Amino acid sequence: MSFAISPEFRPVLDPGFVPAVLWNRAYRAKVKAERGSRAMELALCRDDGTVFRLADTVLAAGGDNDALTLKYVERLFKFLLWQKGGNRLLLAGAPEVAAALGRIYSAAGARSFDWDFIGSKIFGAAIAVVAVEPSELPAAHANTMTLGRNLDGCRIGFDLGGSDRKCAAVIDGKVVFSEEVVWDPYFQSDPNYHIEGINDSLKRAAAHLPRVDAIGGSSAGVYINNEVRAASLFRGVSPEDFESSIRRVFLTLKQRWHGIPFEVVNDGEVTALAGSMGLTSNQVLGVAMGTSQAAGYVDANGHITPWLNELAFAPVDFRDDAPIDEWSQDRGCGALYFSQQAVARLAPLAGFDFGKMPLPEQLVKVQQAQTANDPRAAAIYETIGCYLGYSIAHYADYYDIANLLILGRVTTGEGGNIIVNEAETVLAQEFPELLIKLVVPDENTKRLGQAVAAASLPPLQA
Repeated sequence: MSFAISPEFRPVLDPGFVPAVLWNRAYRAKVKAERGSRAMELALCRDDGTVFRLADTVLAAGGDNDALTLKYVERLFKFLLWQKGGNRLLLAGAPEVAAALGRIYSAAGARSFDWDFIGSKIFGAAIAVVAVEPSELPAAHANTMTLGRNLDGCRIGFDLGGSDRKCAAVIDGKVVFSEEVVWDPYFQSDPNYHIEGINDSLKRAAAHLPRVDAIGGSSAGVYINNEVRAASLFRGVSPEDFESSIRRVFLTLKQRWHGIPFEVVNDGEVTALAGSMGLTSNQVLGVAMGTSQAAGYVDANGHITPWLNELAFAPVDFRDDAPIDEWSQDRGCGALYFSQQAVARLAPLAGFDFGKMPLPEQLVKVQQAQTANDPRAAAIYETIGCYLGYSIAHYADYYDIANLLILGRVTTGEGGNIIVNEAETVLAQEFPELLIKLVVPDENTKRLGQAVAAASLPPLQA
């Protein structure tokens, strides 16, 4: 049993799309209409004492309700795992759901990727799901990250990408030097290649400052307390060398720089922070559509959070036969809807035949076709825009959003305008209660704003 979902808008190239936000609303409407619905509470925990709490209501157990409730809670858990992060789920009020989730999120279960990646690689222990009584749930507790918006002093900001290292020298919030240095980190097995390369960029920036008071940086991946937990940048390094040299690489560099304030976070977080600083507004969710989907969030207080915000793995399409992500083996997740992977998936549906052309080249071909006003390219961008409109509404159920920052290679040129226009249309017609402003930063803002935001991460020592 499932729901008959009828979106007001359907992606032109993918009319079977089932927006997560509409499926969830249908489930919640059924919960509200039926007698016997029950309270459910959960706590997503980390071993460091961080606890995220959520209270909800689900259908009474039995019959067709069981499959609906399992889908609802499993997709909710999957979203929370990659939005906030944790390796222990304590669930009260639905013991049969907890048992089913324990089987799904296991070494032999359908979510074995998440079980290993989120659990072991990021938080150091495999995911566990436990049914508890409501009285056994721990209170919510999360350490705040008061990082960013520190513009005083002489600072260095850096960003580590797959093809270059960006670095800037900043004095009281003004960029006095910036450069990009080409490198090729992905398949370098020697940890010193990474360590010395990063340090070289820092030294080059420091040469333009009278002193260095603080260093802040960003890179794709997961960083917790300045430790590298997972990052494609270092995928060429052996597990042994990763543990001995890379996991604490930024702590090692901090020591080289005499222990000055030194903070490194995910690049999506810095992008959102840069957007927030540029807009002089908070409650910013940044979504970057590039090789994959990246995201970052700035809360109502103007700070980044200790959440993961890895929305590439967060489900946005709830149809049973949604496209499968080849890495996680899950269906309907953001990476296949908001990235160059999405463009490549939609290109044949639009009438393009790129064969085995690499994905970045396919994106370039579609961009060139759009420049030539090819309606096939426009259909791809319209489809992504429709996905985005519904997904923003879905994100708004879990984030407090006033501004949605949109960037990345997929949004370059006229195609980006089509995506934004289509998303705004969906939001205005289907979700008029959501007053979310969609913003596309200009290139200068992205480059210099990112450097200043990264440099502003650490507060100076008292």
